[in-house]
Amino acid sequence: MKPGGIFALAAILLAVIAGLAPVVVIGLSEGLMRADPYLFRVIRFTLLQAALSTIISILLAIPIARALARQRFPGRFLIVRLFMLPLALPAIVAILGIVTVYGAGGWLGGAFDLYGLAGILIAHVFFNAPLSARLILSRLETIPPESFRLGANLGFHGAQVFRLIEWPQIRPALAGIATLIFLLCTASFAVVLTLGGGPQATTLEVAIYQALRFDFDPARATALALVQVAICCALALYAGRFTGLTLGAPPLRRTQIRYDGTAPLSRIGDALILLASLAIVLPPIVAVVMSGMAGLRLDRDLIPAMLTSLGLAGSAAILAACLAWPLAAPRFATLGNLATLGAYIIPPAVLATGWFILLSRYSGTNALAPVLVIALNALMALPFAYGVLAPAVAEAGSRHDRLCAGLGIAGFNRFRLIDLPALKRPLTLALVMAGIVSLGDLTAITLFGTQDFVTLPSLIYRQMGSYRMEQAAATSLVLALFAFVLITVTESLGTRDDPA
Repeated sequence: MKPGGIFALAAILLAVIAGLAPVVVIGLSEGLMRADPYLFRVIRFTLLQAALSTIISILLAIPIARALARQRFPGRFLIVRLFMLPLALPAIVAILGIVTVYGAGGWLGGAFDLYGLAGILIAHVFFNAPLSARLILSRLETIPPESFRLGANLGFHGAQVFRLIEWPQIRPALAGIATLIFLLCTASFAVVLTLGGGPQATTLEVAIYQALRFDFDPARATALALVQVAICCALALYAGRFTGLTLGAPPLRRTQIRYDGTAPLSRIGDALILLASLAIVLPPIVAVVMSGMAGLRLDRDLIPAMLTSLGLAGSAAILAACLAWPLAAPRFATLGNLATLGAYIIPPAVLATGWFILLSRYSGTNALAPVLVIALNALMALPFAYGVLAPAVAEAGSRHDRLCAGLGIAGFNRFRLIDLPALKRPLTLALVMAGIVSLGDLTAITLFGTQDFVTLPSLIYRQMGSYRMEQAAATSLVLALFAFVLITVTESLGTRDDPA
């Protein structure tokens, strides 16, 4: 094995052991004895909100994906691109937009009680319905055009086209999509922390944070963490059967010829479905932009938080890329997949719990807060960086291995002269995607942040907590602009054709 791969695996293993060991030790000695009604209530609510979020997202996504697949109209590409925004927006930014639209005194005049299950479901559907629609749309666009031509010749109407042509293509993917969304909702932190309505609306991830930061009860935190690991492990291993879906949808470039959906009623129905989907996605985004522009100004809180966020995101992205690059080599394929799968199996709050317990016995640990945030964000971003680099490194190796062996080019010289120029674009894409994940993270900074160590997401959370909504909107707009720039770069790098 090459030293780089061994070092990357050792670093990841050390970080995981440091996080899990205290959780397991305390959990086995004390935590499992803390199985009280509160623990079961938290587990029940965690599974309930994840199940409802998944079901609603899937039920909305299927008609939205079908409408986009059946219709071709000016601006269709913009709608597909718009469905990328909830995935790129930091959770705290979208939450502020949702509060502005649906909350008390919001655009709808407090039509919903956001602080409880209803608000959590609205936020999760905002994030996951577009994701589900894009994944299902990617499946629909792989149906051979001949199937629709044959269906038209046989006189299939809309319901028959769905049952006999579309549903057989969608059905095998639904289990993977649903598992992925359920996993994301189970490990949701920012949404539940902000919109949860107290003990009755708390998930495992938030309960761990509360047990550490407010109660300083490591035994309860470890009991919660062990349950969280068990649930996420089972879900991640099941989702591993659908790895092609968990890495994201392929570029939507293919144009199909559809013979269904041309009747006036079908066009009207699809138009209404797409308008309803825009009513889900657009209002919170517009609310953030409008409210943020009204209160935008550079103040003594915003600038330090902005610089801290950029520094942490850049550092975490570099660390994630440095870990992913050696693991992306074909010889590390199995170990690399297992290492990156750990980011799905072990939620950030669980790792942070172990690190917190280890360091709590020492004084002066606040100085390590930036290092801990960078390390945790890098581990969270590792699957994204690895997912981009692994296929690119494998392809580059098949092109250059024999040439380098014949010329005697190896080690750093190969990296500098061959690999880096050939993989500059996928490496940049990996850095950008890791930066997006790190930039909007609220989990690590909430657990390890201090009064003076603040990022843009934690500043937004503080401003919302003290009802400074205008300032929170302005900070959210700044964070959203950074995220939008990064996702635009990602789209550009991901769709640009390779030079001949």
